[in-house]
Amino acid sequence: MDMKRRVGLVVGALVAPLLAVSLPASTANAHGWVTSPGSRQDQCAAGIVDCGQIKYEPQSVEGPKGLRSCSGGNSQFAELDDDSKPWRVTPVGSTHTFTWHHTARHATANWQYFVGDRKIAEFAGNGAQPAPDVSHRVDFGGLTGRQKVLAVWNVADTGNAFYSCIDVNIGGTGGGDGGGGEPGDCAAPVWSAGTVYRGGDTVSHGGHTWRAKWWVTGEEPGTTGQWGVWEDLGAC
Repeated sequence: MDMKRRVGLVVGALVAPLLAVSLPASTANAHGWVTSPGSRQDQCAAGIVDCGQIKYEPQSVEGPKGLRSCSGGNSQFAELDDDSKPWRVTPVGSTHTFTWHHTARHATANWQYFVGDRKIAEFAGNGAQPAPDVSHRVDFGGLTGRQKVLAVWNVADTGNAFYSCIDVNIGGTGGGDGGGGEPGDCAAPVWSAGTVYRGGDTVSHGGHTWRAKWWVTGEEPGTTGQWGVWEDLGAC
């Protein structure tokens, strides 16, 4: 074996362990969060609430299955567990549609919804890869008033799940897509700060229906003025 080859083998043997240590660990191949109604991390990402690190990765609230925390047990996302923060509360009816946005789709066991320790809904994933956006119609089962809903996406082939908390006011006034023809119901989906809207899309917010004039994300209906992106179509 010539000298150059020997030197190359020695250098390779020394460098390989260093590369293994210095290269970033592979990321999980499943990520997602609830974008409608605007979940706590959705509000953080939009800058509506000051939340620290979660602002940059709302899709990454991952933890072991079976937890009941908004942060998924992640200390860096602990602000999501702080009920004293000024989270926006979505008025809803006796039922409401929740939408998950999956930035990295993974085979799914199920999606579950909890209020406290009470499971109010579960939707099967059948081990299949979900669509980028998946919506579920959740029945609150007689609950009323302000509630914190914990939405859980259980992936099928790991021991982990993704967590997302949504603050709602069941039976409250204003927008929402609650069922039963209750006063204040709006037909358009509830506005979400993290959703991308295109010209012509309609949303409900603050008891009114709004139509986007052009592409927009993060701009709250009712705050952009007469010449802004959102056109007020009236109360609903």
